Amino acid sequence: MSPPFLKTREEYQKLVDSVDTFLLDCDGVIYHGPKVVPGVKIVLDMFREQGKKIIFVTNNGTKSRRKLKETFDKLGLGATIEECFGSAYASAVYLAEVMNFPKDKQVYVVGEEGLEEELDSFGIKHCGGSDPEDRNFKPPIIWEDFKPDNSVGAVLCAFDSWINYKKMAKAMTYLRNNSECVLIQTNTDPTFPTHGSQFPGSGSLSIGIVNSSKRDPLVIGKPNKYMMDAILASHKFDPSRALMVGDNLLTDIEFGLNSDIRTLLVMGGVTAKEQIYGESPSKTVPTFVIESFGDLSVLADKQ
Repeated sequence: MSPPFLKTREEYQKLVDSVDTFLLDCDGVIYHGPKVVPGVKIVLDMFREQGKKIIFVTNNGTKSRRKLKETFDKLGLGATIEECFGSAYASAVYLAEVMNFPKDKQVYVVGEEGLEEELDSFGIKHCGGSDPEDRNFKPPIIWEDFKPDNSVGAVLCAFDSWINYKKMAKAMTYLRNNSECVLIQTNTDPTFPTHGSQFPGSGSLSIGIVNSSKRDPLVIGKPNKYMMDAILASHKFDPSRALMVGDNLLTDIEFGLNSDIRTLLVMGGVTAKEQIYGESPSKTVPTFVIESFGDLSVLADKQ
């Protein structure tokens, strides 16, 4: 059965009245690259005035919560640190509070400064990442650089603009030579949308490490429930009064379904209407569909 496509003020109001907590994907829902989706600022301000909880949930593994807040501030949207929840922070939460990552171990990071910042906030030691020794790689390959290191208790992979052979080979070596070393991915997104197009995402960049290590990774970000577990550890709310809003069926909507939370699919992103209402629709079905999250701004108009 096809989900309802919300179009009227009455339908919008009924939905908003049933929600206390909005879990919001960012790119494709709140903004497209550097541009805010029309009406979204009005919607966010309206929800805050009504006392509704807002949580920005993104698979972006390059930005710390501090950097995510800066992004929203620059766009004129405003956000608190508590409202920002990225896969970098969720991964640090999982390592520290779920795995109880040993103090005498370190994490080998295939990622950028934002991920390292979140690990630092929990006192988790790490190597690799932004270290120039690993980041500035040029052939020829020095095979002697790739040695087992039992002090590495986890390899954590996120989006890494400096991905290179040295990083991949070090990660594989640590994993293949230590059965207790855990492989973690912030997310497995094959692509990400920006500047009006799609580009290789974190999952595409780390697939070489997954394949060569022959390990099944623990994936933290959407659509996996680990992300929701981390959110609920920081934010107390009633899941029956929550709504996950996103533009991607395989990450955002699946995330809501896996977490037993209602979902609102936004058009204009990576999902075409044919995938919902066509002759061969997706097996992933959102609870509701709307053209744009900004359309809810009509509720701010006084009748």
